[in-house]
Amino acid sequence: MTLPNPLAPARLDRDEPGALAPQVWPASARRDDRGRIEVGGVALADLAARHGTPLYVLDEAEVRTRAARVLAAFRDEARAVGADAHVYYAGKAFLSADVARWMRDEGLRVDVCTGGELALALAAGVPASALGMHGNDKSDAELATAARSGVGAVVLDSAEEVGRAADAAREAGVVLAVRIRVNSGVHASTHEYLATAREDQKFGIALSDVAGVAAAVRERPELRLLGLHGHIGSQIAGVAGFAEAARRLLAAHRDLLAGGPVPELNLGGGFGIAYTSDEQATPIEELAAGIVGAVAATCAELGVPVPDLAVEPGRWIVGPAGVTVYTAGTVKDVALETDDGPAVRRYVSVDGGMSDNARTALYGAEYSVRLANRDSAADPVLVRVVGRHCESGDVVVRADLLPGDAGRGDLLAVPATGAYHHALASNYNLVARPPVVAVSDGADRVLITRETIGDLLSRDAGLVGAAEPAGSLR
Repeated sequence: MTLPNPLAPARLDRDEPGALAPQVWPASARRDDRGRIEVGGVALADLAARHGTPLYVLDEAEVRTRAARVLAAFRDEARAVGADAHVYYAGKAFLSADVARWMRDEGLRVDVCTGGELALALAAGVPASALGMHGNDKSDAELATAARSGVGAVVLDSAEEVGRAADAAREAGVVLAVRIRVNSGVHASTHEYLATAREDQKFGIALSDVAGVAAAVRERPELRLLGLHGHIGSQIAGVAGFAEAARRLLAAHRDLLAGGPVPELNLGGGFGIAYTSDEQATPIEELAAGIVGAVAATCAELGVPVPDLAVEPGRWIVGPAGVTVYTAGTVKDVALETDDGPAVRRYVSVDGGMSDNARTALYGAEYSVRLANRDSAADPVLVRVVGRHCESGDVVVRADLLPGDAGRGDLLAVPATGAYHHALASNYNLVARPPVVAVSDGADRVLITRETIGDLLSRDAGLVGAAEPAGSLR
């Protein structure tokens, strides 16, 4: 039950302060008999004591379960209509050696979009044939590495990449399988910066150019056309946008069949998740049924066989498995006048911020927060959780409720932070990036180590050999 505050969004009136909404938190999240939040059988307070804060926590079982679930959903639906399905984990969401191995173990492929992501996936032991490579501006060196290593598919993002990809394949002595990324024109309902199939943006080629690019691919014996690729954006709810994109791509797919085989259709990713308790993500089984059903129905209308399908989820797999733990610092009440009368906004500062969660500043993303280290019977208070950076836009959680006695030294946990948090992390204000720790069956292990000030200084050529300052600075 919220206390009256005209600054509080309406969704908080329906929220239960302190509750761990199951659609937002990992399935293993619970409070122990001391009121502490546990994930993967480990208390976040114990993790903070061992590893410090800020700290990214990733529930391994949640990641693996969601990976297996999405693969099963799409394969079952595709096989029911006489096709197969391939699921690529979108490494841009979060990629480490262990996560890449989890994907391999669960039968998924991995999508990479830079030389760095490619190198990491290969070093982690993912077979090159199970990798797909994206990128709107792939360098010649990246294309050459992809060809030499035997990458399973390269997504061509522009007409000029055809010749460069073919040259890389010729130098490597291989035939390189390629997909053509198509800008379908479908305007997915998402943030402007997350919509990637609108006409005026950097990705892909226009539908009207598909025939010419495909012909250029087929003229090069070093290339083999797998099919078309579409991606309409990120954090998308429902099936409608994917179904419409499939219809548009399949019309072009049908026309290409006259010139040779087109075995696949890749519809990208972008499946949304819940970030706050008032949101509900579309179940992956419903998405798979709707997307594959739309593909099958369109193929029947067009009189063509259903191609094998590929999808590329990242956020849906890893996002809900992540929780970020902070230590609270300065607490400041700010009195404001609103149209509905006077109000107070409580600012709770934490030891991280936009350097470990850029999404709030980038997209106005909404998050929730919970007191993680103890129980409290204090009345809930509207808070805004903010970071320690020199920006007024350095906000982690725009609005939520915390117990009125939450303050300096308490641990705060922000769920649904497994995707696009560590991946987008920066060293703004020379703040070192947090570690990533996996939890499973009551045990924890470090996936990515914490940066130190020494690490940051070591990259400054004017400070070669400088020692890290004494003390506990991080």
